[in-house]
Amino acid sequence: METALYLPVKRFLEKLGFTVKGEIGGCDLVALSGDDPPIVVVGEMKVAFNLELILQAVDRAGACDEIWLAARMSARGKGRESDARYRNLCRRLGFGMLGVTSRGDVEVLVKPPTAAPRRDPKRRSRLIAEHRRRIGDPATGGSTRAPIMTAYRQQALACASALSLGPRKVRDLRVAVPDAGKILLHNVYGWFDRAERGIYGLTEAGHAALRRWPQPVEFTSVCDS
Repeated sequence: METALYLPVKRFLEKLGFTVKGEIGGCDLVALSGDDPPIVVVGEMKVAFNLELILQAVDRAGACDEIWLAARMSARGKGRESDARYRNLCRRLGFGMLGVTSRGDVEVLVKPPTAAPRRDPKRRSRLIAEHRRRIGDPATGGSTRAPIMTAYRQQALACASALSLGPRKVRDLRVAVPDAGKILLHNVYGWFDRAERGIYGLTEAGHAALRRWPQPVEFTSVCDS
């Protein structure tokens, strides 16, 4: 599975000094350097190198400074990673290629150019903003079936955790979640119920979400302080 490639590629980029997080803005992974503005690296992964992997990279390329394709190295060394035409196509498009061995080692097959043009600055900014807002790295790159743990979902869960003991005022929740007012008002996931003006409680769907994604105790207790 593609998710099995995520940790080896993540470790590879972390050794280069990047902070890596999975499943951001439709990308399997997004890595940021510590610079200001940061270098934005996008990684796309498949079980094997194929045309679909290149097409995904083409779609993401405008939003980043570097893009890497990553796939499992074939057992007999006869996969696309050994095809000079495939490598040359990646070079012409400005994509890097990473091969992941059965032991989890990462080999650089093609290096991307050092400076790629930025064609879509708005999309690039959205990737940076989502990367920075997420707490930790809650989504494994390459996941396709499970809901993605976005920064918005993390904040909504923090609100749900704070409401798990009973209705609370919006201003109290803002101590832990600055965007609590908007999250409760829009109620995207159906987790919240307005008890009266400025006071919200938790629906059964909200309690179910907390059972699925248990939250740290501090999200519940911070509003009591």
